[in-house]
Amino acid sequence: MPFKSTKAQLDLNAEELNALQVISRSRTEASSRVERARILLAYYEGLTVSEIARKHNTNRPRIELQINKALQMGALNSLDDLHRSGRTSVITDEAKAWLISIACTKPLEHGYENEMWTTALLADYVRDHCEQAGHPCMKKLARGTVSKILSSHELQPHRITYYLERRDPDFESKMSQVLLIYREVMTALDAGTEEYFAYISYDEKPGIQALESTAPDLMPVSGKHKNIARDYEYIRHGTLSLLAGIDLITGKITAMVQERHRSAEFIEFLKKLDEEYSAEYRIKIILDNHSSHTSKETRAYLSTVPNRFEFVFTPKHASWLNLIEALFSKLTRTLLRGIRVKSKEELALRIVRHICHLNESPVVFRWKYKMDEANSEY
Repeated sequence: MPFKSTKAQLDLNAEELNALQVISRSRTEASSRVERARILLAYYEGLTVSEIARKHNTNRPRIELQINKALQMGALNSLDDLHRSGRTSVITDEAKAWLISIACTKPLEHGYENEMWTTALLADYVRDHCEQAGHPCMKKLARGTVSKILSSHELQPHRITYYLERRDPDFESKMSQVLLIYREVMTALDAGTEEYFAYISYDEKPGIQALESTAPDLMPVSGKHKNIARDYEYIRHGTLSLLAGIDLITGKITAMVQERHRSAEFIEFLKKLDEEYSAEYRIKIILDNHSSHTSKETRAYLSTVPNRFEFVFTPKHASWLNLIEALFSKLTRTLLRGIRVKSKEELALRIVRHICHLNESPVVFRWKYKMDEANSEY
């Protein structure tokens, strides 16, 4: 008489069956879940416990345990391990809190020269001082346990994330003054009337490197290599500074490429603006509070052209308020990206030619960010 199993059959709906089939074929699921899904599918298809055990090269109790879990908890729920209490922790909550308090200080405060903790250093300190602090349960603390305790409290004392403290006490008023200039520009653009004001967004981009390749670039070849191949070595010819201002009404860029960006170069730029605009224009310039913009030499030049220029300074650490930064960002991502030249003179020439090309089709920017925060009271 053939053997007839008395074990209940596994009842699967279409959704559960499809889920088990997907998991059984998965290459990203945990291997334990994949194996358990295959066991349940085999049992659902009518194979006996012995046949499934032979197929999976395991024993009957293991197969029966999985099938019983599925019959009691449901097929999908049975794929995961049941929660187990595990061994009772020997490290007390008070000891963990003490470790966390140490991790929230600098090693320098505890006699080390290190600026930041590592898990090894923190574990060494805790093992050496735990008995004195009244936590002998940490005498054999391991690095891995330190990592687990820190992770459970979402602490990473071995990493640094940077922030910028607002150090300008007049930040709000200065920001409003800049935004009011942008509002004047928008009003002038919308009205389309002739105004006797020129609005310039100005800044310097120093440290543009003049690098020369030591070997020719290998251009992309279809079917061989898809990108430009370049030798790692290069010759450094020095750096240049770009002094540039963009007219917020016309979009025209006024630029100079210089060896440095001192007061002398800034005054030369102001003279260039003075030549480009009619004498009846008042030139309003948005710029940062760099020393060359407020130096004795600059103020001496401004006294020779009274009522010609008006400076509107951005707050400290607020370069994002200056629209010229958008141009510098675009230059960095286009012209200057991976540029190679044979001299600083070639680099300067290529930058000037690029600016001339941009001026053939000038783009007028409209500032919109935080415009609702412009306050005329300032």
